[in-house]
Amino acid sequence: MAARAAGPAPRKCGRRGAGRGPAAGGGGGWWRRAAAMEEFRRAYARLCAAGGAAPQEAVLRRLRELGEAPGRGRLDLAAQSLSLETCGALGRLLPGAAPFAEVALGDCGLSEEGVKLLLHGLCSNTTVKSLDLKGNNLRTMGAEALGKLLRQNKSIRSLILEWNSLGVWEEGFSFFCQGLGANNVLQRLDLRNNQINHHGAGELAMALKRNASLQELDLRWNNIGLLGGRALLNCLRSNKTLKRLELAGNNVPSDILKAVEQALDHNQDRQTILSETQNRACMLSKEILNLKDEKTKQFLDLMDTIDKQREEIARSGRLQMTEAALALSEQKVHNLGELLSAMKQEQANMVERHFAELQQQKQEGADREGKLFRDLSACSEKNLLLRNQVDELEKKCKVQQDQLFQLKQDLTDTTAELKLRAVQAEERLEMEKRRLKQSLEDMESLRLKEVDHMTQHMEASERSLQDRVQRLEAIRIALEEELSQVKAAALTERGHAEEELIKVRNQARLDEQQRLEHLEEKLRLMTESRDEAQNCCLKQKQMVSEAQAKASQLSLHTDALRRRIEELQQDLNSKEQEKMTEVNKVKVELQEQIGHLQAERTAQEGLREKIAALERQLKVLSSSHREALLDKEGEISVLLEKLRMREADISRMREEEAQRANLLQNAIMAYVQGSPLRTHSSRK
Repeated sequence: MAARAAGPAPRKCGRRGAGRGPAAGGGGGWWRRAAAMEEFRRAYARLCAAGGAAPQEAVLRRLRELGEAPGRGRLDLAAQSLSLETCGALGRLLPGAAPFAEVALGDCGLSEEGVKLLLHGLCSNTTVKSLDLKGNNLRTMGAEALGKLLRQNKSIRSLILEWNSLGVWEEGFSFFCQGLGANNVLQRLDLRNNQINHHGAGELAMALKRNASLQELDLRWNNIGLLGGRALLNCLRSNKTLKRLELAGNNVPSDILKAVEQALDHNQDRQTILSETQNRACMLSKEILNLKDEKTKQFLDLMDTIDKQREEIARSGRLQMTEAALALSEQKVHNLGELLSAMKQEQANMVERHFAELQQQKQEGADREGKLFRDLSACSEKNLLLRNQVDELEKKCKVQQDQLFQLKQDLTDTTAELKLRAVQAEERLEMEKRRLKQSLEDMESLRLKEVDHMTQHMEASERSLQDRVQRLEAIRIALEEELSQVKAAALTERGHAEEELIKVRNQARLDEQQRLEHLEEKLRLMTESRDEAQNCCLKQKQMVSEAQAKASQLSLHTDALRRRIEELQQDLNSKEQEKMTEVNKVKVELQEQIGHLQAERTAQEGLREKIAALERQLKVLSSSHREALLDKEGEISVLLEKLRMREADISRMREEEAQRANLLQNAIMAYVQGSPLRTHSSRK
């Protein structure tokens, strides 16, 4: 916001309520903060008692309220007269982490020593973000303590020093400005009404040249003058972070104010460009990181595939083990074959031996021929069994040899395939390595090109902005002249429009009052007609009750007539209920219409308020308002017509009820006159 000239601002003193924001965190955070505030309050009371002074009740009450409140932590001691002992106790409790983020000490009448104790405690504080020392008449010692605070504190973002006298004491204010120049955290500084002259403005300008964090500076209602304004304008050439400088009420010439506005606008544009550049750089770095992540993922996937291939190779090792087991089984089969051949040889030997024995025994006698014949038959059977076993063993051996050949063939195929896959995987890995290296080189070159492009773009944009500022300055001067002319024309048009608006308002108010009076009169007439209808109903009820009394006296002789009377009574009650429902409906409709009219009245008032803000659309709104009023009058006429119809229905019902009542009375009278009781009474 640029500097603006205005009249003097009134000083605001007295108590100010503590601002409470939304509840911080969940229930656990609030309980922890409440416990910390309770500990802070007890420590304050303990330190005051140790110093031989009673703790101030106002401070204890504020600390208790802050602990009970679920909102944001703000220690508000504004407009409380704090003693030196209280300042010392608070100064001893403030270092480190305090259970609140804002401290308000405005209009507390702090002494120099008390301010020094408090600010000494805040020098090493890490949680307080905002400090308000408004209206405490700080002097040399307070300015020096503030300079020390600005040099040492690393957490305060906002400092309010309105309505003090820092500018009167040049030495103390110089120390304060030195601390401001060394500070790199403060973002908002309020120095209104501090009697700062052009020397103080020069000290502030020197501090602003070194400061790189302050964004808002309020110097309204001081005495900076021409020299101070020039000093501040010169410092803005080197300060690129200040976005808002208020110089109203300082007797600064308008040309300097305009130059300050231009410098602040240039700073804002520069900050905008820098933020955009930083955002782009962040986006590029994020993209680079994403690409790196993708490449690492691809590399990890490749390593996974290599691991899988290694597992397959390990499986092929298992196949080799299977082959070894098959070789062992083949060895066993070979051994079995040798054993079989040995058995065959033994069998042949046995056959030959038996055959020799038979030849030797042929010469013995005929008595042993039968025995030898039986032995030969047994041997032939044994030979057949051995031959069958040999055939089966040969078949099994052939089957195992076929299986072994098939397994050897499969093993050679799998080893060849695995070797081929391993070669392909190595080639693929080498290609991925080369591609990843090439992509990284491309991305590095792309980043360097982008950085060069951004620097060139920033230089070109800065040059174009300077040209644009010069052009905009000429355009602004022309626009100011045109604006002054437009303002004069707008003021005249506004005067005419206000006169017309006043006339329209008066006319609308009169029309509304007349309409309301007319409606009130109609409502009064309807209430009177309702009262008359109720009176008639009461009279009819009395007449019916009398008729019922007479009928009860003649109940012994007039059962049929009593039933007729009861029927008539029921009809009468139903008619009465219908009549009451109709009357209630009419009441409800009238109340709804009155509510609608009142809503329309409030809407018309809102429209009248909007007319004041929308001066250019006055004629259109007035015409639309008139159309709306005509529509409402039409609706009211329709409602009045409905009301007349309802009144006609009610009058017709009254007449019917009166006729029925007359007929009933005539029938009763005729019955009474024609009864024997009547003749007997007449004779008497």
